[in-house]
Amino acid sequence: MSNINSAVIALQMCSGISPEQNMAQLKALLAHLPSKRPLLVCLPEAFLVFAKSGEDTLATAQHSEHYKQQLSQLCKTHKIWLNAGTMPEPYGKNKYYAASHLFNDQGEIVASYNKMHLFDVTVADKTQQYRESDFTQEGNDVVVLATPFGKIGLTVCYDMRFGALYNALTRQGAEIILVPSAFTVVTGQAHWHTLLKARAIETQTYIVAAAQSGHHENGRHTYGHSIIISPWGDTISELPDGMGAITSELNLTSLHLIRRDMPVQSHQRFKEQLL
Repeated sequence: MSNINSAVIALQMCSGISPEQNMAQLKALLAHLPSKRPLLVCLPEAFLVFAKSGEDTLATAQHSEHYKQQLSQLCKTHKIWLNAGTMPEPYGKNKYYAASHLFNDQGEIVASYNKMHLFDVTVADKTQQYRESDFTQEGNDVVVLATPFGKIGLTVCYDMRFGALYNALTRQGAEIILVPSAFTVVTGQAHWHTLLKARAIETQTYIVAAAQSGHHENGRHTYGHSIIISPWGDTISELPDGMGAITSELNLTSLHLIRRDMPVQSHQRFKEQLL
């Protein structure tokens, strides 16, 4: 049974090219957690390494077990659940998964999602060409897990543009959907709030989007604006820029009243899980 009011935190980071320095940044942020438990802490996409090249990220993937052990210990030490944004996990010799792991407060990985939609686009910014598929292996599985906070669905960043995935998560019972992200400034200014609010409203779920923010060592510039959105589409909490945290209590009673009064899923005419 999930808590009626459970606490969730989204950490906003400015990750660099050194996994060790990024872990130190994370530990510093975790030192200021509130006392309420159970507590779910959400990290942004690429929290562990925001490398200059796919080759560098691939090299970090070879040490993923080492970093997962560190994250496990942090969960046990702080007695928290942790969504570890994304970290690279090996896939063969030349590619990695962008894996989003969910740890419980015993330090166990209880769910993992591999980013399904890869960011192969052209953007009018300094980087211009983004080709995640050169080194990232796409995932295939829709992941929802029952937790003390409610049923959590896992997604990553660019996934938010694909409503079919979010509807599939809702049909599997998701009440909270996590969206660790590293959005570009150009696309963030245009679409970040609109897309996330649309996903919350159409699925009637809480959206928790922990984001990267600022100018990074790898030359990227990310949008920030970590945000928690209600099932009605209201912004509960938001951090526009800089490093820090936003927090909220998630009221599942309110969520189910919204679903009772406007039962959009039962009205859904398109049941196919077209991803």
